[in-house]
Amino acid sequence: MTTTQDHTEIALLVSRFFRALDERKFEEGWARAFVTDDVRTVTPIGLAEGAAAVRHTEEAIRRFARTQHVSADVLVDADAASGSATASWNAHMTHVHHPATLERRGPGADPLFTVGGRYDAELRRTDDGWRISRLSVEAIWTTGQPPVLPEGVEPVLPR
Repeated sequence: MTTTQDHTEIALLVSRFFRALDERKFEEGWARAFVTDDVRTVTPIGLAEGAAAVRHTEEAIRRFARTQHVSADVLVDADAASGSATASWNAHMTHVHHPATLERRGPGADPLFTVGGRYDAELRRTDDGWRISRLSVEAIWTTGQPPVLPEGVEPVLPR
């Protein structure tokens, strides 16, 4: 049974995680406040696990000059006895392209790439509180152009 405290702690974890992405303070160990060491992420540009998932997240954010991630409707199902939980939330993610990207794309290039999506997560209670152990994001809609990706990487956009 989900307690109000568990729901509040997990919703705050989501908000702090999104804020950390937007503030881009990726000092060594920054992700330990949000994810387990064995975290697994599934995003529109791939699957990653552990430290690679953290690097993947940092690289994705750095593809843009600025970002703003907004979460809403966090739904939590927690089992305090087992120390596990699931959560899902809606997200509105605005990404501002780097000037070099806009220059490469030419006059009239849209400076924004905006995504409406849904996150699903599995969490574990650790000695330091709830941490995300599995995280997936599904893009439901987009506007603008996605970032310039490394050769061979294709984004999975909504159908």
